[in-house]
Amino acid sequence: MSALQETQSSSAPPPNPDPPSPLKNIISVASIAAGIQFGWALQLSLLTPYVQLLGIPHKWASLIWLCGPVSGMIVQPIVGYYSDRCTSRFGRRRPFIAAGAALVAVAVILIGYAADLGHIMGDKLDKTPKTWAILIFGLWFWFLDVANNTLQGPCRAFLGDLSAGDAKRTRLANALFSFFMAVGNILGYAAGSYTNLHKIFPFTMTKACDIYCANLKSCFFLSITLLLIVTITSICYVKDKQWSPEKEADDSDEVKKTPFFGEIFGAFKVMKRPMWMLLIVTALNWIAWFPFLLFDTDWMGREVYGGDSGGDSKMKKLYNQGVHVGALGLMLNAIVLGFVSLGVEWIGRKMGGAKRLWGFVNFILAACLAFTVLVTKLAEAHRKTAGPLAGPTSGIRAGALSLFAILGIPLAITFSTPFALASILSSDSGVGQGLSQGVLNLAIVVPQMVVSLGAGSFDDWFGGGNLPGFVLGAIAAAISAVVALFVLP
Repeated sequence: MSALQETQSSSAPPPNPDPPSPLKNIISVASIAAGIQFGWALQLSLLTPYVQLLGIPHKWASLIWLCGPVSGMIVQPIVGYYSDRCTSRFGRRRPFIAAGAALVAVAVILIGYAADLGHIMGDKLDKTPKTWAILIFGLWFWFLDVANNTLQGPCRAFLGDLSAGDAKRTRLANALFSFFMAVGNILGYAAGSYTNLHKIFPFTMTKACDIYCANLKSCFFLSITLLLIVTITSICYVKDKQWSPEKEADDSDEVKKTPFFGEIFGAFKVMKRPMWMLLIVTALNWIAWFPFLLFDTDWMGREVYGGDSGGDSKMKKLYNQGVHVGALGLMLNAIVLGFVSLGVEWIGRKMGGAKRLWGFVNFILAACLAFTVLVTKLAEAHRKTAGPLAGPTSGIRAGALSLFAILGIPLAITFSTPFALASILSSDSGVGQGLSQGVLNLAIVVPQMVVSLGAGSFDDWFGGGNLPGFVLGAIAAAISAVVALFVLP
């Protein structure tokens, strides 16, 4: 028996024989992305500055984000594998979606209260680093990433189930998922850029938690509320068929069970060239994206505004101003992301297919990351003449915000095209929807691990700051564009 046949006959679920589900069901499941991404937007815009306020130096801040790739590399393939084979009466995907949403809610609350809990356990208010707060934050940030992977992978796989192998419906489902990610981003970045949100929840401000921390808590409360609403609505409204393993024609033959890691290695072994090329382009793409996604608001606060999270009160204030303007830039990014996501199918047809579209937008990504150098140098030149506390001119600020907005174009393709292709190709490789999304996730999280481990030291080698990582990202984006255009089938 061949490796492919063995994988298909071991315990993989059978192909979905049903017709595609109604569009309203797909929209309902895709809407969970808004709740997921609301929380991710807050993490990307506010948590890197927050951990530095707790006392973690800039060059070590990226290590906090290492837990995301590690948990994604382990958790999402495992969750995908077992959600393909879940025999619960509630269906294959819904139990994992519900468990992931519940764990996200718990983790987010404890992250928000890390400073308060750290103070109770002995952290001094006037000293950094706040050791206990950092430990609590790091532990529950790890659980948050585990929860997000438990939630997001089955959502993508559920969309594949509902599309029932129809390629056009699969692309539409992933485009809608990307659109709702944009909605979540808009809400998250809007909340992150509003400096008086803590007034809605006055109890969030304590001795150990200043205005910035209180705003973060308030944002998280809103995030939990949205996530629970869309998740509960979706899992109650959209039915998820109970799966039962196929019975062999000859009952005397025992079905061979393949262990999880055997399935993973088997999936890689039987993957055809198109899937390998997809993984390569995806990996290069995320080497380009992750330095910017990790440090975009820090770049605004540090390089564009000239602030310092570890400086005096004036420098901290300037840094916080830059962070909040960066959150506004991310909101603009999300608006563009939403509009482009709705037009991905049409744009792809006009450009002659996915490979041309993906290659073109990766060149846009490379150009935008390269232009961060120009914006930074202009801001530095202005501070030399106007003073270190002057902040950027309106033109420099507009240039930086324009980069954020334009980057919404390639991000829309990054959030939709690879996942749709993986879902479509899974039917050719004999791998279930959940496991195929888990395998693709490995091409995302491995580059993130490399960046998380090396970004701080790499930036430090070239004089500190965020520009060295951004330049490396620009190079990776240009390479991924060439590979997409000339190597993807």
